[in-house]
Amino acid sequence: QVQLVESGGGLVQPGGSLTLSCVASGSIGSYTVGWFREAPGKLREMVAHITTARSTYFADSVRGRFTISRDNAKNTLSLQMNGLKPEDTARYHCYAGSPVGTVDYWGQGTQVTVSS
Repeated sequence: QVQLVESGGGLVQPGGSLTLSCVASGSIGSYTVGWFREAPGKLREMVAHITTARSTYFADSVRGRFTISRDNAKNTLSLQMNGLKPEDTARYHCYAGSPVGTVDYWGQGTQVTVSS
């Protein structure tokens, strides 16, 4: 059982940056970990993930603006978000799962609002 807790969300102006962090209660070393986001009226979107071999995936909507990293020793992962746009407004959840997109564990999320 892995419990995940996110932090770092907030209100930011368009073009700004935020770093989201996620701390796991158990070991994440054997999981692909990543982030998905949910916004009212929109489908869940898998934003980014990083595998155990440190291969990364990014959604087309964020590629080039977001980076993802993990620290297995600390059981943490981060999402660096640059060049934020209003359409990035959503609740961001970290998760632990598999490279093919299954989500085994996820956190409660942290709200990101991009607005002037």
